[in-house]
Amino acid sequence: MSHNLFLLPLVFLALFPVVAPQLRQGYYSDTCPNAEMIVRGEMQKAMIKDPRSGASVMRFQFHDCFVNGCDASLLLDDTPTMLGEKLSLSNIDSLRSYEVIDKIKEALEGICPMTVSCADIIIMASRDAVAVSGGPFWEVKLGRLDSLSASQKDSDDIMPSPRANASMLIDLFARFNLSVQDLVALSGSHSIGNARCFSIVHRIYNQSDDGKPDPSIEPGFLKKLQELCPLGGDENVIGDLDFTPKTFDNEYFKDLVNGKGFLNSDQTLFTNPQTREYVQRYSEDQSAFLKDFVEGMIKLGDLQSGRPGEIRKNCRVVNCKKNCDKL
Repeated sequence: MSHNLFLLPLVFLALFPVVAPQLRQGYYSDTCPNAEMIVRGEMQKAMIKDPRSGASVMRFQFHDCFVNGCDASLLLDDTPTMLGEKLSLSNIDSLRSYEVIDKIKEALEGICPMTVSCADIIIMASRDAVAVSGGPFWEVKLGRLDSLSASQKDSDDIMPSPRANASMLIDLFARFNLSVQDLVALSGSHSIGNARCFSIVHRIYNQSDDGKPDPSIEPGFLKKLQELCPLGGDENVIGDLDFTPKTFDNEYFKDLVNGKGFLNSDQTLFTNPQTREYVQRYSEDQSAFLKDFVEGMIKLGDLQSGRPGEIRKNCRVVNCKKNCDKL
């Protein structure tokens, strides 16, 4: 990660002493022993109410951790003096289900006030979204602090576009010491969920600005995509990211091998020689995919900025430090 993440003004450090947390399993076993059970229960309820919320919440980990580490900066609402990440190019009209995190936080605050960070909630809820969708369960390391600010610019500068190709993604992941294997395995998060026509219109009609679709799309699948997303139509219509969008499995990789990836950033994982071997392997061996996915999620969860933080009472706003009675 960029070294400038660690260069903090001395005044800032004096105001908010850094307590660099050591991430570990069972972090809340003494202070909030039922924390993980509560998160799991709330995720189950949310996914019964809205099956799409599982994929939505799982995406939070990627979108949060890549921007200055896993610190729940993603969850902060804009203020008059701060443009946060919710309206960044990769998040606006795309990320959803923030209210699920709100409900989890509310439940935890009722039992263990000011104890469990919003950053840790994202990590636990992402894991549970996978497990409830039929995917693997793994032990997560906890002990993160919540950020004191957020930056729309940082998110815009870092997060990839759905039009990104495999080479761009390889370079991006390498910045965080994540390997090509990590990239392909974590892309398997698209085993569940949906994406908007907005993300593929260019791909299915004018991929190379020549009025032609992406030639890597299987012809029958292209026809279905063009029926779903007609030129000039409603770009907020959603399509499935793979053929089993509610089940966490390796169907996503089988679809890529068959030229049926929904997003450009997905399909290029098969057309690029550096990533193709992993796509092929995961399409044939689901257990290898699940093992490598878990490994990638743990490494992603280890990303930290080293910046000072706190345990937020409300995931949408930083805690009030002074003149609270005037708010």
